[in-house]
Amino acid sequence: MRKKRIISVMALVLTMSMALLAGCSGSGSTTTSETPKQETNTKEATPTKKTSFLIGMSQANIGEPWRVAMNDQIAVAAKNHPEFEVVYADASQDNSKQIADVENFIQQKVDILIISPNEAKPLTAVVKKAYDAGIPVICLDRRVEGDAYTQFIGADNVLIGTKMGEWVASTLGEKGGNVVEVKGLEGTSGQKERHDGFMEGIKSNPNVKVIASQNADWLRDKAITVMEAMLQANKQIDIVFGQNDPMAEGAYIAAKNAGREQEMKFIGADGLPTPDGGIKSIMDGRLSATWVYPTGGAEAIENAYKLLVKGEKLEKEVTLGTMEITAKNAVDAYKQYGGK
Repeated sequence: MRKKRIISVMALVLTMSMALLAGCSGSGSTTTSETPKQETNTKEATPTKKTSFLIGMSQANIGEPWRVAMNDQIAVAAKNHPEFEVVYADASQDNSKQIADVENFIQQKVDILIISPNEAKPLTAVVKKAYDAGIPVICLDRRVEGDAYTQFIGADNVLIGTKMGEWVASTLGEKGGNVVEVKGLEGTSGQKERHDGFMEGIKSNPNVKVIASQNADWLRDKAITVMEAMLQANKQIDIVFGQNDPMAEGAYIAAKNAGREQEMKFIGADGLPTPDGGIKSIMDGRLSATWVYPTGGAEAIENAYKLLVKGEKLEKEVTLGTMEITAKNAVDAYKQYGGK
């Protein structure tokens, strides 16, 4: 009996030992067969480099040949960069329309906004909205108030106006004479700056008198009407200061219709090398002088490329040069600026 009990105890011990060994063996097996944990990748993934960019071009109007030329030069320059797609909006000299155009570009999340504001103050808030939304903004030709933009590209309108005034002062000489001014759209920076510069330029000749000044909104057809009224009100006009070439052309047409075009000289600014531009007008004898006002279209695209593709920081201000063109150099200037 005692022998049977010893055997039973030994059997129990043996069973427990085997179970223990099996448990240890199982634990080892589980550890070695477990799928190793993947390490967490804490390094940020390199962002995919963009290969295409959407550019929103908000134009003040396309009623001015100079602005059509700006759009054309933007299109030509963009062809050199196949990664660029440019979409255009024409505000038709309507501030509300241009604000809506920019709002639309913000909704489209354009990669960059190029804008030539119709007027500075009304467009300031929406330009700031785009800028604050992280959209780079290039203001072309005309400014907005404040500094909520990436870059401004434009010629020095004060300088151009001053040179025009100096030309008038010199041309009229000691005797002086009467000048009428056909101004651009009220409220635009170019209109104010060219006027201020012109008034500074004529200071050297106290006998130069500005006897009339009226807005024609940069448009040739409106300038015809404005000049008709000026001709009726003024018996003697020696020089017509048109703030751009189309308005100077309009004034010339009105004077010719009245049979008075030989009584006065006509000057303007823009100097486009196109069949209907200011340089050709000088070559044809309608205008006496013009000053080149570069559109900046090509420069805007090249600076967009520097910013978006090359990642370069842009200068806040880019000032474009000018050139005085008269009958002496009109033919050469026409060729120089690409006229055909």
